[in-house]
Amino acid sequence: MKKCKLYAIVMAFFSAMILTAQASMAADLTSQDMVAEAKKTICEVSVSEAKTLFDQGGPLFVDCRTSKEFKMGHIPGAMNIPRGLLEFKVSGKIPDKNTDIVMYCKKGGRGCLATCTLCRMGYKNATNMNGGWMAWEKAGYPVE
Repeated sequence: MKKCKLYAIVMAFFSAMILTAQASMAADLTSQDMVAEAKKTICEVSVSEAKTLFDQGGPLFVDCRTSKEFKMGHIPGAMNIPRGLLEFKVSGKIPDKNTDIVMYCKKGGRGCLATCTLCRMGYKNATNMNGGWMAWEKAGYPVE
């Protein structure tokens, strides 16, 4: 009798989990919603903090804009891994998952999602630069 009760409880729990998962998958999320969710799970630095890190020669700056955007200007020494190819290219380009990474895009949204992806892939020191390339350029920091 105890086994049947336990089985019923376990089945009810898993059924509730499945229904919850289906409900969250069925939600109509906007890109802004997805960025907001990702921001809750990642670390971010301001543009001035990123500049300090840049001056110290610390982290690897990764630009997740398109190749065309990257060629129009980027942070000196930055590596380009477009957001749409990140999951497929990053382990070949950055094999050490302990690498300090500052991710950026044009305004911050793609960089935020890319940073979230890196964290989910096991990269332990990935950070997004809040404000992205536009904030870096507006601040008058060096560009290539």
